Amino acid sequence: MKRRVFLSTAGMGSAAAMLAAPALAQGKPSISWRLTSSYPKSLETLWGISEQVARRVSEMTDGGFQIQPFAAGEIVPGLQAIDAVSDGTVECAHSLGSFKIGTDPTWAFDTSLPFGLNTRQTIAWLYYGGGRELVNEFVGKSNLRSIPSGNTGAQMGGWYRKEITSLADLRGLKLRIAGLGGTILQRLGVVPQQIAGGDIYPALERGTIDAAEFSGPFDDEKLGFQKVAQHYYYPGWWEGTANVGLYVNLDKWKALPAHYQAALEAACAEAMTHCVAKYDNGNPDALMRLMAQGARVHAFPDDVLSAAFAESRKLYDEYAASNESFRKIYENWSAYWLKQQQWLRVAELPYDFVTSAQAAALAQASAAQPPAEAPAAPAAPGAPASN
Repeated sequence: MKRRVFLSTAGMGSAAAMLAAPALAQGKPSISWRLTSSYPKSLETLWGISEQVARRVSEMTDGGFQIQPFAAGEIVPGLQAIDAVSDGTVECAHSLGSFKIGTDPTWAFDTSLPFGLNTRQTIAWLYYGGGRELVNEFVGKSNLRSIPSGNTGAQMGGWYRKEITSLADLRGLKLRIAGLGGTILQRLGVVPQQIAGGDIYPALERGTIDAAEFSGPFDDEKLGFQKVAQHYYYPGWWEGTANVGLYVNLDKWKALPAHYQAALEAACAEAMTHCVAKYDNGNPDALMRLMAQGARVHAFPDDVLSAAFAESRKLYDEYAASNESFRKIYENWSAYWLKQQQWLRVAELPYDFVTSAQAAALAQASAAQPPAEAPAAPAAPGAPASN
């Protein structure tokens, strides 16, 4: 009798335990994906987001959803990563939509447009301005879904063997550049070259190209461009931001359980935060090291920036007139860009300008005075001086 009661109670306990178990543990299918990156392992941040997403997805699904990342060239070349996802060779890829503007310029919206939104504005547009919906409607035609997964922040304008003193110096210049920036510069006389990240240094070293842009100091230092080209320009107006997408095969995405989809979205959002933070943390020190190695930092001449901006808007108008996909996203994007610039002018931009000017004054004062005592901070414009 007692034995029957024990067995009955034990059975009830097992059922209760099953009911109390998290839903994730109850429905944990074993799924394995491959992720191909457009980046080499030497770029610890851009390659690192692939490792981070894979690790976090596994942790959030208790090992049920496994993603194995591969660097550029291990499965397909870096510039073919998105196509490999579209045709089902792999399930997902970390890449830039701008690598595919040769097939349709609309792809650029998932990365950045020259003289466009900055990083925070891009994230706002994607998540709250209708950007993700518009982008995924477009890439869905290629059997893809794009999930924002990383960002470089504002980039530099690249490395040049010779100094650029005016617009005329761009004529005939062979510059490695991806995206619509290359199309705009081509109209100004540049000969753009699209080369994957790991192949840029040898091309620059051999003189196959005259100049190269890639990212910012943190990545550029690892690629060693300062060894073969000393003139380092800013701003990288063609990429005031660069959103890295996780491109997922749409059929594979739809087949994922809902909680695996949620885990992947969450892991990508987390990777975005870490990627931006890591660049913001690493770029200042990397720039100082590059300058110590002989890099000469210059601003682009005003005539270059003015001509490039004017050409960018002409180009967008031309695309919008002839390409329905581009027009549909551009109408939304351009209105959002204008609204964001109005806010930027009264908030972020003045604040950044004032604080950077004060920092420059402090640095100048520190250089002119003995280091025994920290100099007093200069008063903000319009503020009374402290005693």
